[in-house]
This record gives sequence, structure tokens and C-alpha cells, in this order.
Amino acid sequence: MTIIAKFEIHYSQFLDPHGKGVQPLPEFARDPRNLIPLYRWMVMMRAYDAKAIALQRTGQLGTFASLLGHEAVQAGVGSAMAKDDVFLMTYRENGVQMIRGVTLKELFLYWSGDERGSDYAVPRGDFPICITIAAHITHAVGVAYAMKLRREPRVAVCALGDGATSKGDFYEGLNAAGTWKLPVVFVVANNQWAISVPRRIQTAAQTLAQKAVAAGFEGVQVDGNDVIAVRHAMDQALAKARAGGGPTLIEALTYRLSDHTTADDATRYRSPDEVAEAWKLEPIARLRTHLTDRGAWDKAKEDALLRECNEQVQAAAQACLDTPQPAAGNMFDHLYAMLPAALAKQRAAALGDG
Repeated sequence: MTIIAKFEIHYSQFLDPHGKGVQPLPEFARDPRNLIPLYRWMVMMRAYDAKAIALQRTGQLGTFASLLGHEAVQAGVGSAMAKDDVFLMTYRENGVQMIRGVTLKELFLYWSGDERGSDYAVPRGDFPICITIAAHITHAVGVAYAMKLRREPRVAVCALGDGATSKGDFYEGLNAAGTWKLPVVFVVANNQWAISVPRRIQTAAQTLAQKAVAAGFEGVQVDGNDVIAVRHAMDQALAKARAGGGPTLIEALTYRLSDHTTADDATRYRSPDEVAEAWKLEPIARLRTHLTDRGAWDKAKEDALLRECNEQVQAAAQACLDTPQPAAGNMFDHLYAMLPAALAKQRAAALGDG
């Protein structure tokens, strides 16, 4: 018997659950002041998330997908990307969108059912939220292929969940990305649950990162509750892609601390003990402890940040609620160059003209 192939999956962690270093920090993290912007974004994400859930529970927003527990993954991804990169996302990456320039008001508008929330002023090149699981993976491959053809030093970054790695779109996208050696980074937020389906029965693969190996490129695994680990992996993957080195898949291990969406009740399939254990690993407390231990953070700064975040979130939520409703005809006006007769009748009925 001859062994014709071997592979390894490397796991990276810099901070343990208590905020203590477990290996030398990468250069960007050696000065704790460089980590404060990441921490501020993570706290803002949590304040936004709490307000969005409160608005949904009082009937002022539609179904909302919480990002609770994903703050480190999203801060690491968003802070590493260049302005001209292109982000393709699911419904849970609002934190990355914030860092990329999407406003809180625009995000609230989107979740209120107002599509003007998807017409964000910045960044114009990023794709809108994709609800269909894994469909945006092939879109990311197309974007990256265009970048390569144009010889642009840009990267497509595609965020997805663990459940998406069980879809055919995922395997097709990875196969194309590896074959064409495209400048794309796939970031899998492995939060252990695809709605009510646990990771252990989604796939028999030992890791999700190793699925990249079959497509001919590198897959790595990081502690998704350690923002330093996520940011470092992103920096490396983006640099490789810009230099023509092809794609990377980053599997970020984290946990979905909330329900799948506000239409879900996770207590029906998860035990309280499991969730309680996951809270011990959550990313914000970990980074706060690390910054405090290094003399870069204190209670006064924390209190000021919480006030600032809550004020900005409250103002954005009110601005959303004060926005006049879109005209009923808008849902028809941007679909076709020439509206089909059947839809023209529906438009007239919606406007009271038919």
C-alpha cells in the first residue's frame, strides 16, 4: 500500500477563556491599544443585537437573526478587510456590515422589512444579505473570478455558517475556487447548530476546515471566541489571496448563544447546561479581561462605552421608526425593465387603481 496524500488542519488560539495568552501574540496585538477598536465594535454589536430583539418582540421589527456570541468572528473579519474588498454574507453578519460602513439605521430598516435598508451608502460593492442557505457561495466565486480576470488586488470574503457546509452550493463553490485559484476567503462561523441540527449529525468530517482540502486549498481552524486568532487568520488569508496564492477556508469555532432567529425557540433542542457552559467562553468578557489585565481598560472606560453604544443604537432605532413607509408600488418597480402584464395588474390592485 502506498500513501498518496496526507493533510493536517492547524488550530489557532492566542487568548484562553480567561483572557490569558497561550502563545506569543501576533504583531498587531502586542500593543493592547490596537485591540481597543475591536473591543468597541464588539460591544456595539451586542448593544445593537439586544435592541433589535427588543424591537422585534414588541412588533416593531420583523424576524431577526441574533449575532450573540459571534462578535469576535465578525470583528476579526470586518477589521481585516480592505475597503475595496467585497463582502458576501448570510443574515447573521450585521457586525461585519457595521465595520464596513453600513449604518445602524440601515440595518434596522432592513429588519423592519424596508428594502431601502439594503441600499446602503457604504460600501456599495458589498452584496446584500443572503437568506437562502449557501447560495451566495457561488456568487462569491463569481466575484473572485472577475477580480482575477481584471488583475485587481482585491478579495471576495464569503461568510457562512456550519449548516451551509452541508449544501451542494458549498462544494461546487469550493471546487471552482480551488480549480481556478481564486482570491476568495471563506469564513465558516461554526456555532455548533444549524437551526436545531447539531454539528455532530450534520457531517462525519472531523473538522469543517478539512473540506477545503478536497478542493485543493488550505483550510484552518481558529478559536472563534478569540478575536486575535480570527483577525490573524484573516490577515494571513487575505495577504495570500492578494499575492495570487488562492483561496483559504477559515473555520471559526464559536457558539450561537441565542435562538437561531426570533422565530425559533432553542430551549426545545438545547439544554440549559450546554448554553451555560458556552457563556463561559463568550468573546467580549475574554477580551475585556485581557485589556484590563494589561492596563488598557477600566470600569470608567467600560461605563462610557456602554453609554455611547446605547445612545447610538437608540438614536438609530428611532430614526428607523420615524422613516416614512415605502410606497406599495416599490415592490414592483425595480424587478423588470418592462413589468409583465400579470404583475402590472397586481401593482394596480396594490395601489388601489385596479
